[in-house]
Amino acid sequence: MTDATTNAVADSHLHEDGSIERLTIDTIRTLSMDAVQQANSGHPGTPMALAPVGHTVWSKFLRYDPAHADWPNRDRFVLSVGHASMLLYSLIHLAGIEEIDANGKKSGKPALSLEDLKGFRQLSSKTPGHPEYRHTTGVETTTGPLGAGCGNSVGMAIAERWLAAHFNREGFPIFDHDVYVVCGDGDMMEGVASEAASTAGHLKLSNLCWIYDSNHISIEGGTDLAFDEDVGKRFEAYGWNVLHVDDANDVAALTAALDTFKATTDKPTFIVVKSVIGYGSPKAGSEKAHGEPLGDDAIRATKKAYGWPEDAKFLVPDGVREAFQGAIEARGKPLRDEWVAMVDKYRAAHPDLAAQLDAMLADKLPEGWDADIPVFEADAKGVASRDSGGKVQNAIAAKVPWLIGGSADLAPSTKTLIKDGGSFQAGSYEGRNMHFGVREHSMGAIVDGMALSHLRSYGATFLVFSDYMRAPIRLAAIMELGATFVFTHDSIGVGEDGPTHQPIEHLATLRAIPGLDTIRPGDANEVAEAWRCAVESASHPTALIFSRQALPTLDRSKYAPASGVKKGGYVLADCEGTPDIILIATGSELSLVADAYETLKADGVKVRVVSLPSWYRFEMQDAAYKESVLPRGVTKRLAVEQAGSIGWDRYVGFDGRTITMSTFGASAPLAKLQDKFGFTHDNVVKVAREMLETK
Repeated sequence: MTDATTNAVADSHLHEDGSIERLTIDTIRTLSMDAVQQANSGHPGTPMALAPVGHTVWSKFLRYDPAHADWPNRDRFVLSVGHASMLLYSLIHLAGIEEIDANGKKSGKPALSLEDLKGFRQLSSKTPGHPEYRHTTGVETTTGPLGAGCGNSVGMAIAERWLAAHFNREGFPIFDHDVYVVCGDGDMMEGVASEAASTAGHLKLSNLCWIYDSNHISIEGGTDLAFDEDVGKRFEAYGWNVLHVDDANDVAALTAALDTFKATTDKPTFIVVKSVIGYGSPKAGSEKAHGEPLGDDAIRATKKAYGWPEDAKFLVPDGVREAFQGAIEARGKPLRDEWVAMVDKYRAAHPDLAAQLDAMLADKLPEGWDADIPVFEADAKGVASRDSGGKVQNAIAAKVPWLIGGSADLAPSTKTLIKDGGSFQAGSYEGRNMHFGVREHSMGAIVDGMALSHLRSYGATFLVFSDYMRAPIRLAAIMELGATFVFTHDSIGVGEDGPTHQPIEHLATLRAIPGLDTIRPGDANEVAEAWRCAVESASHPTALIFSRQALPTLDRSKYAPASGVKKGGYVLADCEGTPDIILIATGSELSLVADAYETLKADGVKVRVVSLPSWYRFEMQDAAYKESVLPRGVTKRLAVEQAGSIGWDRYVGFDGRTITMSTFGASAPLAKLQDKFGFTHDNVVKVAREMLETK
């Protein structure tokens, strides 16, 4: 038995003292133990250890109305240690939160009933293994990948600061909420949490409080196997206010620390709480309490140690729900009622801002938001899609004030700076240009957190660095967030920068993410349509893929309009009757195949050109439309794209071919690379003719 275990068992506070506070804390513990045991899967130890923390935050501090879980000015509670989901599920159940359905309406049902807790980790239950946003009312963000919730919380805190700066007026504090996060040793080891913490400290986000469960246990054993730094000192260096609570069961000390957080106005707060994982059980202080059920015998022993009925399962003693929910309602309901009344007066005093607020919270766009999106004239020289992307983005930003974002220290290259938007910095939270620094992973997580607060957020970097932020992009797709990820320098077109900066497999990996709309536009007018698609999409994320090199702007009086982008793929140029061959391309290769089309057409070949910038959107079309673009009877198909070939077999079939990348790139001027890898007019025509000659 470890020293921590000895201390836990000997703790004079282990046995129930009869107070409603302690009764509620032990209810959270026992519900968590019982649910994990019934599922025969899960993580019981952390909810047992942190029950006093969860109870204290929710019952004494969290501004939340259980009858209105979508109140915009509610405090946010993020369980970054998502494996401890039963802690959150127990809190939601005991708080009596009312369910909000998929249409944003109250269903009249509890968000989580006791039966839902009994269905923990089961198919179609509302209590999955890790908390999932949109799936369970009361869950503010999907957590589980450690560090992700920490990153999201910084985005939420940034959103509150921007919303307050933009909407608040004298006498109208429309936004003034806080963000509470429970995190653990795993979060502190993941780099994304460190990146996000550095950003939060720099921005002096005093509305942000991370509560660090320092139990020194990980799945493999003691954290000293891999992790022995002084985390508090690290956060002091980040510019956080660091507080210490030596015992997670010391509710008075927790309360004092949280009071200090509330009184701190110039920096975020980091509370280091020492806890014993699996508190009170025979496995306390051991990795055996982390990722597996305690077992029936250990649960009986633990309940006995608590002074709890040993054979009772999923017991919620009389008065517990009423006391816990009552404490939250007594604080949250009047605050929400006051807020609703204040917003009614705000509508009369500031009608324009109120109209913006209503649209934003409904995930709608202002009337005429796309009226100034430019139409680009035909131009053989053309413009890089990153440049046209910047022009389109700024036209939209002028009409949609809550379009906010930035880049990973690359705005001059990604062209994503909002002109006259100002920089979001401590002391100037009204700025619309975020400076994420060279922190791609946390940039993605922060963008997600901002989107969770109804901002139309975006983050930008080079496509090759999407590898660094794949996890938050994937989570954005899981959560169905309307976030936008802008990726420039999309191919070997970056030339002399060489293979380290030339993306090859990245388009395929982004296209592989379910629910992510990856759009690679072929000219400036397709860029305009791509941005339009992204901003209109509030229920799924979009990845916009732009070039560094200039792309000719196609003559749309000669070719089909770029509005076809909305359907993912469309016939750009065609022939009379059934084509002999179909040329398919995206991005910078679209003008290349258009030129090849003209040559083949002049030679009497019946050829069609298909622009296919978004596979996601094309696959959403009905069979008749897809057949009209790519008829099954035409088997000679050639796809041209400066990226890997994976996935193209879906569109070219067994008899088709691709001109794609099968190796990494090389460092050389672009023209030399295009010649080396076959992305030339002559090679496209040559391959097409070879296909036509093959029976």
